[in-house]
Amino acid sequence: MMNLSNKNILVTGAAGFGVGHGVVVALSKMGARVIVNDLTLEEAQAVADTLPNAIAVAADITNENQVDAMFTTLAEQVGVIHGLVNNAGIGLSKEAHNVTDEEFDNLYNIDVRAVWKLSKLFANQLIENNTEGSIINISSVHASATIAKYAVYASAKSAVEGLTRGMAVELGKHNIRVNAVAPGYVHAEQNLELIKTFADDPELWVEQHTKDYQSLPFEILAEDCGNVVGFLASEYSRAVTGQVIYVDNGTTAMLYNNSFIEK
Repeated sequence: MMNLSNKNILVTGAAGFGVGHGVVVALSKMGARVIVNDLTLEEAQAVADTLPNAIAVAADITNENQVDAMFTTLAEQVGVIHGLVNNAGIGLSKEAHNVTDEEFDNLYNIDVRAVWKLSKLFANQLIENNTEGSIINISSVHASATIAKYAVYASAKSAVEGLTRGMAVELGKHNIRVNAVAPGYVHAEQNLELIKTFADDPELWVEQHTKDYQSLPFEILAEDCGNVVGFLASEYSRAVTGQVIYVDNGTTAMLYNNSFIEK
């Protein structure tokens, strides 16, 4: 087991279901002091209370004043933050030519601009304290290959991966590493409503995706993503920066789906 007991790690959007929850659970098991961020203190505290060494902080990551205040508060409460996981984000299932300006701006404010803002503040507090650290951005398989109604979302995650590479180049001289984790389909019951926007039978879609569109025939768990985040936050990845690790059971590596080539 990787040992992160000497690290304070901030995870944004960590009170929801899915990847964020898997990340905080995995990091906590590795001994990290997890800082659980979400929109309300009640939501963040509810998750922090389930972990042995965690604190909760509230901030809307699109609100610069709230984000600045969060970093000021954390500097007083925990000192230096050693790891940042930019997990908070939203989806959008709508054809690009029908997306409104408001929908586009809202998606980019949360999924791209906030990632840059948080990474900027995080990196500067490390530089000011002459401390090394690690940024892990949560991307998506949609940055590599996508489906109809996901063009704008895919473009946002592609921007996150570009920011990951660029900041890795710029921050290396400060011993700050920047990487991304790109999950495939991580199942949660709450996802079924979103799947209804492109599939008539969401449960059948999940079953067929698992069997036919992954090389590993089992569902990806949120904690699988969290374990990779933990590796990237640890000393075991000291020479890894500017990389995107796809936690997708082989989806993006497949040229054809399994049933197409079955003998």
